[in-house]
Amino acid sequence: MIAAEKVIKAAFESDEIFQETLSRVIKDDLGITAAEFSKVSGIPASTLYKILSGHRDSNMKTVREIVKTIKKLEGTEHSEFIAVIAARPVLDGIIEKKMQIDGRLITIREYSATTMEEAIVAAIKAEQDGATALVCAPIVSPTVEKVLTIPVATIMPRDSLIAAIELAAKKIR
Repeated sequence: MIAAEKVIKAAFESDEIFQETLSRVIKDDLGITAAEFSKVSGIPASTLYKILSGHRDSNMKTVREIVKTIKKLEGTEHSEFIAVIAARPVLDGIIEKKMQIDGRLITIREYSATTMEEAIVAAIKAEQDGATALVCAPIVSPTVEKVLTIPVATIMPRDSLIAAIELAAKKIR
């Protein structure tokens, strides 16, 4: 789970868990001090220290700013990407790593898998990494759709399927 998601989840659990999680994320996940986080976020250091020590509850505006800053520091802010799960030879055929779709620049991230189990694990990892959608083979898509919360698109290899059949026919002569 990415750091921003940890903080969001903790905010809904309790004030104490939120304080502990935020403190851990700032120190361990981001590797900075509360003072450095304060400078980057624009949240006054005194406010941040009061939240971390439990002397003050954070309001929604502050929580939003905290999450936005964590995403910025993690590099996950506005970095939409679509995960593609396939065997390495298929992934090697992907030329574009970024695509312009409906006016948005979308990054394509590759996840190599050669078995059903690897594909399922890769799908879960892709979602945890922050994928906004997933593309995978038809044999695995029904399974991953059940465990993921992001949209899943299925690869339908019509042209390459015909080419493979023709190649197989030539080999049996």
